Amino acid sequence: MSVPVFLITPPFTQLNTPYPATAYLKGFLNTKNIRSFQSDLGIEVTLALFCQEGLQELFNRINQSGKPLSENAARMVALEDDYIHTINDVVLFLQGHNPTLAHRICKRDFLPEASRFAQLEDLDWAFGSMGTQDKGKHFATMYLEDLSDLIGECVDEHFGFSRYAEKLGRSANSFDELYNALQQEYTFVDELLIRLLKAHMERLQPKLVAISVPFPGNLYSSLRCGQWIKQNYPGVKVAMGGGFANTELRSLSDPRVFEFYDYITLDDGEAPLEQLVQLVEGHRSTEELKRTFTLQGGAVQYINNNSCTDYKQAQVGTPDYSDFLLDKYISAIEVVNPMHRMWSDGRWNKLTMAHGCYWGKCTFCDVSLDYIKLYEPIAASLLADRMEEMMKQTGQNGFHFVDEAAPPAMMRALALEIIRRKLTVSWWANVRFEKSFTRDLCLLLKRSGCIAVSGGLEVASDRLLELIQKGITVAQVAQVNKHFTEADIMVHAYLMYGFPTQTEQETIDSLEMVRQLFAAGILQSAFWHLFTMTVHSPVGMQPEKFKVKRESELVGAFANNDLVHIDETGAEHEEFAFGLKKSLFNYMHGIGLNDPLSKWFEFKVPKTKIAPDYIQKVLEQDVYAAAKPTSRIVYLGKPPIVEHFTKSKKGSSWEVTSLTFQDKRTKFSISVSREQGEWLAGMLQALAITNLKMLTLQDVMDSYQAAGLEDFELFWDNKPVNTLHKVGLLRL
Repeated sequence: MSVPVFLITPPFTQLNTPYPATAYLKGFLNTKNIRSFQSDLGIEVTLALFCQEGLQELFNRINQSGKPLSENAARMVALEDDYIHTINDVVLFLQGHNPTLAHRICKRDFLPEASRFAQLEDLDWAFGSMGTQDKGKHFATMYLEDLSDLIGECVDEHFGFSRYAEKLGRSANSFDELYNALQQEYTFVDELLIRLLKAHMERLQPKLVAISVPFPGNLYSSLRCGQWIKQNYPGVKVAMGGGFANTELRSLSDPRVFEFYDYITLDDGEAPLEQLVQLVEGHRSTEELKRTFTLQGGAVQYINNNSCTDYKQAQVGTPDYSDFLLDKYISAIEVVNPMHRMWSDGRWNKLTMAHGCYWGKCTFCDVSLDYIKLYEPIAASLLADRMEEMMKQTGQNGFHFVDEAAPPAMMRALALEIIRRKLTVSWWANVRFEKSFTRDLCLLLKRSGCIAVSGGLEVASDRLLELIQKGITVAQVAQVNKHFTEADIMVHAYLMYGFPTQTEQETIDSLEMVRQLFAAGILQSAFWHLFTMTVHSPVGMQPEKFKVKRESELVGAFANNDLVHIDETGAEHEEFAFGLKKSLFNYMHGIGLNDPLSKWFEFKVPKTKIAPDYIQKVLEQDVYAAAKPTSRIVYLGKPPIVEHFTKSKKGSSWEVTSLTFQDKRTKFSISVSREQGEWLAGMLQALAITNLKMLTLQDVMDSYQAAGLEDFELFWDNKPVNTLHKVGLLRL
């Protein structure tokens, strides 16, 4: 089975779902009739390692090495037989093929337990509302983590799920450490990787191998792949690209890198990959390559043929998930954080609503790079077509939209399209917490299958949010989170500490804002990140503007992204890391919400200056702005049951219409005058989601007045009509 292009994701990214980069590229190559094969070597190596044969080989090596073992490793070696005879069943269970095993696992007498289980005594309370399946997954994940610790201690110091040799790849300004590691003998994990790669290469006989490296944790294994291919298939060209190259390798100058790769491409991969395919087939010259590093005359050269243009999003095709072992991925529950749990549990088809970021101003972000800077949305109908195609191909109807920030207008258009097509999907996305997310838009998103959003609250301080140019305030975030939460859409916030000039007081005040958001029930999940200054961000490009200094102006010959900086006016940020994370862990489980903030820190911290009811008061404010005449009105519900009857009081009588709405859980009734009721019943038909032409509020008002009815505002904005959002009458 010879193919022109072999697409590889090297170990390790995610165990529960394929990283989508090669699926995007394969979908594009399909539009060009270029045959390809893709492999997620991460899941393949994992399955080769975590099986009876893999563990038998692992324990044999440990026993033969004679190395002294820690108490934990010695315990695991003593339990070798228990691990070998449970591993296949555990992996099947985590793949969803053996669900009844959860009962055995939860009894705590089936799996051998080592150091990872010690923390369970502290976590028992977290399982109160967890079902047997989830609890079983968490125990099984601990079991795999124990084995991961054993591998790291005894046979491969670099091993780690999703972060293999990450230390070697992270901010490697010099290639020296990686280069030296690559001159050593293969580790046990390297051997498994190369064994699988060798079988693929023998079967496929490709002309070009394209390796996607999204993260530092994929870099070392990608270099091992390139090294072996160049030694054993010198006629095959090896290209590398992906998120790591796009951010870290833009100033690459070390020629030794090209002992492992022939080409390194930057940014969108479609056009550069097409040029490389044509080059290896003899239809292009090296000078015609696009955004590609290669070695010429012993020196690293960057070639960018400007006459070769990038493809529009409508032209790149539907991501193609064929070739992946879709039924073999492993759903783990590593931590009890709700959003991280979604990330690692279950199979998600990955898609993008828009290329780039529609906001593109945040000062900590790489806004100077094309993958952020060049914003291009995709038509909702095309996106829904791609969703349907992927559902047929993968058998999965869960979607994770991996946008920098999904545009609210796109989310609205996609939600309408999903509902019109009656697609049954569950989806989640990354957003900006901006005021466009009204109550009604959130209700629409929920109806279409949106189950969660994640967004950057960053430093929950209005001064710093302005410095970040986030375009939001804490009060605005609170209102938006309320809308999402009331629509039953889970909210996860990315939190940041250590932004330039951030003081101790601002750190504590930020934590107080977060505490109040959790206490109000409008934030369900969050995670703190320490600010990192990057070379492509406004802070990195103009540090003096943010009152910080770069520690060094030197540009490394290999990776350049993270910059060490000096913040003379800010706090000692690292000191706050443990307390911030500990408090958050407790808040997510409703614990310690009324305790003083000082409880979480082992050193003296200032008292917060934020009023204890700040968020509560924000939420009590009426921010339901008057609808614009251009607002679109849509009705998602079923036609109401209309009944007319006569009401009388003190000798007078009048005609009344009752409209009864049935939804999946309850029924809901309103009463209005007969004339208004007849008009409203007809108008709901005109506003039905099935009608492609959407009416504006002005259209609705004109129809009301044309029917000879009076005082539209009084009718439309007061009860009972104002409560019909509960049954799907929405203004968007």
